[in-house]
Amino acid sequence: MGLEDMGGLAIHVILSKFAPSDVASFCCVSERLRVWASEDSIWARFCSDELNLSSPRDPNGNPTASFKAAYRAWREGFAMYPWSLVMRAKSCWSKLKAWLAVNFPEVLPTLRRGASEDEIKRFEKSLKIKLPLPTRVLYRFCDGQELPDEEMSGSLPSSLLGIIGGYSVYDHLVNVFLLPLSQMVLETKDYMRLIGLSGRSYKYIVVAASATYSEKSFFLNCISGQLFVGTRNLVKDGEMLPCVPDALINSVHDPKGSQQQDAMLLWLEEHGRRLQDGIIGVYQERKFRSINLFPEKAPICSSAVTNGVKVRASAAFVPELSNLQDESDKFMFAYSIRLSLSPDGCIINGMTFSSCQLYWRSWIIRANDLVVANPNGEAVIGKYPLLRPGEEEFVYESRTSLQSSRGSMEGSFTFVPGRLADAKGGPFAVEVASFPLQLPEYIF
Repeated sequence: MGLEDMGGLAIHVILSKFAPSDVASFCCVSERLRVWASEDSIWARFCSDELNLSSPRDPNGNPTASFKAAYRAWREGFAMYPWSLVMRAKSCWSKLKAWLAVNFPEVLPTLRRGASEDEIKRFEKSLKIKLPLPTRVLYRFCDGQELPDEEMSGSLPSSLLGIIGGYSVYDHLVNVFLLPLSQMVLETKDYMRLIGLSGRSYKYIVVAASATYSEKSFFLNCISGQLFVGTRNLVKDGEMLPCVPDALINSVHDPKGSQQQDAMLLWLEEHGRRLQDGIIGVYQERKFRSINLFPEKAPICSSAVTNGVKVRASAAFVPELSNLQDESDKFMFAYSIRLSLSPDGCIINGMTFSSCQLYWRSWIIRANDLVVANPNGEAVIGKYPLLRPGEEEFVYESRTSLQSSRGSMEGSFTFVPGRLADAKGGPFAVEVASFPLQLPEYIF
């Protein structure tokens, strides 16, 4: 029995097992087989599996007559790139946008349309560089973010819509945007002038930066494909730290030897994974929302409950305030403490109290498992939080530095039941479980 003697259902089942290129070849065998191979349900599956498309649209978002036409438009529009890389970059952006749509939809309007090949070529010509192939593909899908109207002036709340996010500690507030190509040119030339490298070809380009008044910038090395972030000594001597494990870059190539992953792709994929897994998320302070880089899940976020008082604690590495040339305080960490009281109130020796108030803090700070500091004193950042059942967490941030890239913090808070001005009992200690201070594999 030949293929043409089979029924349409049998042929459909066979074609569903083929790759798109095999189905396209199938069309050349005969007119009857061409009709079967053109069934849109087959191409709908290819569009869904490879491009995460639920409706037939071309790379510019325009509707097409069929899924087959959509698939052809995508293959032709990205014919200059390895298809496996195109699918991977598309998946990266689809996952990020899907998470944003549910959790932080106000960011979506800031995402720009993808850059054209001509726009990328003009960008490369202006800086005399060649973008790593994965970064080129990423920017074909999305040309970074629209920046606040004041363009990096630091106004709120538009400067808190960065897709990478950030943190706040004392007067240091960062929120990182993925830059569009046009802004990358300006930022790169500005930094090179500051560092004293203007007029040369640019091996490093600025790809992401904070839109607030506190500076934090990320640089892509267009030769190695590694991503770097500037430290406190960036302007003085160009000091930077790698943001992605070196071993992963260039570890995957296509048969022709083209780079299949650079730090930019790995970095965005890891960021998307952390968002989807709930390791980091959106934090709201008053009316302002932003992606917050303080971890929310164990083991990098600790949690402990003592007498009804819950304390959650985690830290984020702060590269832009770190000084690798300082032997005693190389690595700077910000940490976030969240305090709340259980719905049942504060329970001590079987007695229940409707409130309790913090009076004292005590910390044990370790570097490489050795105790290096034991600070203690009244209040936290000058405040004496009063906790009541059902109220939002009291959140505060502070920072500490270490001479090593690995350490930890733990400690306790002293509370009194009731209020400090009207204590209903003796003081009691509330545990702050150990949480890590460590230089992460991926720096954001």
